[in-house]
Amino acid sequence: MLKKLDYPTLIVFSVLLGLAPFIPEPHIWQKLKMLSAGTLEKPIDIFDLFFHAAPMILLAAKFFMEKILKRD
Repeated sequence: MLKKLDYPTLIVFSVLLGLAPFIPEPHIWQKLKMLSAGTLEKPIDIFDLFFHAAPMILLAAKFFMEKILKRD
């Protein structure tokens, strides 16, 4: 599945979804601050963190899988 996703698409989704809404602060930054403070308890907040981080996780997974597979 990761092979079908290209880098430009993943990068655009990572920036747009990861940083939305841009004002007053990026949503993922707010959720990460809640996580570090120990206040990320509501299921909707946990889902929101994973939802906004999903494109970044896919981008990182694609990058690392290609690097690992190139070595073999």
